[in-house]
Amino acid sequence: MIPWTHLDTAQIPGGGGELRLKQRGSEFSILLGQNELMNSRLSGSEQALATLSCAKIRDRKQPRILIGGLGMGFTLRAALAELPPDAQVVVVELVPAVVAWARGPMAEVFGTSLNDPRVTIREDEVGKLIRAGNAAYDAILLDVDNGPEGLTRNGNNALYDSTGLALARAALRPGGVLAVWASGPASKFTQRLRKTDFVVEELSVPARANGRGAKHVIWLATRPGS
Repeated sequence: MIPWTHLDTAQIPGGGGELRLKQRGSEFSILLGQNELMNSRLSGSEQALATLSCAKIRDRKQPRILIGGLGMGFTLRAALAELPPDAQVVVVELVPAVVAWARGPMAEVFGTSLNDPRVTIREDEVGKLIRAGNAAYDAILLDVDNGPEGLTRNGNNALYDSTGLALARAALRPGGVLAVWASGPASKFTQRLRKTDFVVEELSVPARANGRGAKHVIWLATRPGS
């Protein structure tokens, strides 16, 4: 068995703790404490976050997408594969080191996605862009935590409470979709989405691209209208 090698450590802004980047052969892992936030071998549900969302807005002209959380780029690359040449994709990452890792030790994982002309990378809080995005987006994809509770940063809770969901709804164009990734179900979150006047689908999707193993959860919450 190839041992893990510790590559780097990064502090989450706002006192959210410490991220660690590790590598074992061609496999990468990003951890918060003892919790593995992401692994380069487990990409299925992150890809599904993008493909399911893009299917909802397939007929939009010049679609504009906001992705919260760069991670290992699985959602970004899957979105680029689905979106037309005139799309705009804004990726917001809170931790600058994660962007540096994407351009450095994990560059092979990311391929050419960061240089795609449709892509803009912002080192910022995704909530800030949501609050400023009055009907600006066709889709908002959130993968900034292990689900609708702020594991990595307490401030992330504000994305998932009733006020945060209302702000996300306002940032979407009519018929737009808010997609949220989670490691497991959260019935109260489903209820909050419905109370915020979203049309909600809660889907169980495989963690692995080959469809095997554990399941994760994706909420697709559509703002009514067209």
